[in-house]
Amino acid sequence: MGKPGHRPGPPVDTPVPARWVWLAAWPVAAVFVLSNAATPLYVLWQREIGFSRGTLTVVFACYIAGLLGSLLVSGVASDRLGRKPVLLPALVLALAACLVFATAGGVAALLAARLFTGVAVGAVVSAGMAAVADVAGPHRGRLAALLASCAMVLGAGLGPLLAGVLSETLPAPTATVFAVEAVLLATAVAVVLRMPLPRPAAPVRGAWVRVPGVPRGSGRRLALGIAVFAPGITATSFVLSLGPSLLAGLLGTTGGAVAGALAFAMFLTAAGAQFAVRRLGHRPVLLAGAAATAAGMAALLVAVHASSPPALTAAALLSGAGQGMGQLGGVSLLNSGVPARRLAEANAALNVGGYLPAGLLPVSAGYLSDAVGLTTGTTVFGGALFALAVTGGVVVLADRGRGAGRSG
Repeated sequence: MGKPGHRPGPPVDTPVPARWVWLAAWPVAAVFVLSNAATPLYVLWQREIGFSRGTLTVVFACYIAGLLGSLLVSGVASDRLGRKPVLLPALVLALAACLVFATAGGVAALLAARLFTGVAVGAVVSAGMAAVADVAGPHRGRLAALLASCAMVLGAGLGPLLAGVLSETLPAPTATVFAVEAVLLATAVAVVLRMPLPRPAAPVRGAWVRVPGVPRGSGRRLALGIAVFAPGITATSFVLSLGPSLLAGLLGTTGGAVAGALAFAMFLTAAGAQFAVRRLGHRPVLLAGAAATAAGMAALLVAVHASSPPALTAAALLSGAGQGMGQLGGVSLLNSGVPARRLAEANAALNVGGYLPAGLLPVSAGYLSDAVGLTTGTTVFGGALFALAVTGGVVVLADRGRGAGRSG
């Protein structure tokens, strides 16, 4: 038996092969490919179906609503029932979303597909990311945090790139894009079925449906992560929802490949930033994330007022770096201080704190842009998010719990 207090996992004499730590991250990546695969197709749907920028951001935010609702249940359920009983239904729901997207003929279908996607992603960011930590074991905690976080951002970037390229090179782009994604999800199902996961730890008491939280004593870790992760993911959410519209205005093109490439570059930067800072302490990583997000919003303001595509590209890349480092810092803090029996719920809490503003602020910016113009709406959004990012950096600087900043 393992020593008391150790995260439950395979027996010490039969360690899980390293390849399974990498494979365990694949379901996270596969579902996140779906999360943003629709991004380059929105302009196409707008032309075929007809809806405003405000409606577009509501379609995007319906995903956030599904995700937040899922997080109220999936983290607790995963800690009590195990990772597989949560991951497998999530993957089935993601496959259903592919079918609805592929056959969508109106806004209602897009809303339903985005809702299904959000529920699936909510389960994956709690149960899936915790599964990577479980498979890795306590001696590979840093690797688990890095792989889980990178799987999330790389999947999120591959989705729009794949969709953008296919939408301009193959017929019936919406059907083709989501058929390819369905194949990826099927392989993720196969991985989950064979994943060498430990049995659930002792059940956690309390309601099944609740706002996720962390054990007593871990609140500061969660707060520091949210302070930087929330502005970062809100910035990338804005680029995903209204970035194609900004590109259309700046470049005079509605090509899906350009929007997809920008989104992919944004999330590739997020992954690259995480690898670049992986050996630093949590506090420097979080401070760098806050600074990158603030710089990204400054570049966004330059882009819209100077009609500068390079500045918009810089805004996207800096936003990606900000999300990536904020996410890595937050996940690493939780992995290093939260016991396995509460880890999925803790991951859910981090993502609730991040995705709530990521859903509300871009929707507000979308409707404001419909009312006063895209330039003014983007200016208000960029200024507000710049202030939030700076505030997050100040929160990290003001924190005096240096033990948490050095742990892990």
